[in-house]
Amino acid sequence: MRKFRQDAMRSFGSFGITFIWVTVGSWLIFMILLPQLIMLDFSFRPFLPLRKIGGPEDIYTLKNYIVLFTNEFHRAIFIKTIWTSVLVTTVALFVCYPIAFYLAKVARGARFAWILMGLIIPYWINELLRIFAWQLILADAGVLNKLLLAIDIISNPINFRAGNSAVIMGMVYAYILFMVFPLYNAIESLDRNQIDAARDLGSSWLRIHRRIVIPYAKPGIAVGCIMTFMLAAGSIAAPQLLGSPSSFWFSQVIYTNFECANWNQGAAYAMVLAGLCLIFIFAMLKIFKVDLKELAK
Repeated sequence: MRKFRQDAMRSFGSFGITFIWVTVGSWLIFMILLPQLIMLDFSFRPFLPLRKIGGPEDIYTLKNYIVLFTNEFHRAIFIKTIWTSVLVTTVALFVCYPIAFYLAKVARGARFAWILMGLIIPYWINELLRIFAWQLILADAGVLNKLLLAIDIISNPINFRAGNSAVIMGMVYAYILFMVFPLYNAIESLDRNQIDAARDLGSSWLRIHRRIVIPYAKPGIAVGCIMTFMLAAGSIAAPQLLGSPSSFWFSQVIYTNFECANWNQGAAYAMVLAGLCLIFIFAMLKIFKVDLKELAK
């Protein structure tokens, strides 16, 4: 750490170091810490008319948090959102792991470049447009149903938007890069000789991945799962555009409260969701037995 400070001082000088610290500190305070503290303050205050704010009724209370446990509809949506976000994360991991391994250890030259471009280029388009494209694909008269009908796999169109199927597919696609790149970064640094040695000793590909690649890639898996889960749990556009009325998302409940000017209730729900995301982060660190220092790599 001391050597790092000395190298930084030689590279940037005292003025440069001060500027960096002030910039980073200001960003953390005004863009992250302060808004969260204001939101936390709102969450503990009752929803009152403007004329009563600051009066004797404006006291700290747990009422906004208790509503989540007493309102069966909101509680069911909250549980469903968390469960579906876990499913999105799991599906994304299974889809992205082979892609990341292929990019890191198999693809070379032009093949690597073409696959990488195929992953990145769709993200040059706005997220809403990509989700609208999934609407066209998964509609009753959409591309996927027409294809399945044409090859006689189904006799009647499938309603993909019933339940959460369309939402899961749309989210996995929307957040695929947030799973692929952490996995790729972790696997890419693995010494290829370890894989070759295991193959020479007769290990199957399944055993190689289970005993060598996956344990080595645990930090990347943890980062990918954390990012995908948090994005899925806080998504609004995908469930609103791809889901049915029965697939209401908890972030939509939060948005509705803010839209109806009930910032206190919305803030409480937002803090609950943020708290759950923090719990998920520490759960991933515990499950994969990695620490924050390893994640930073």
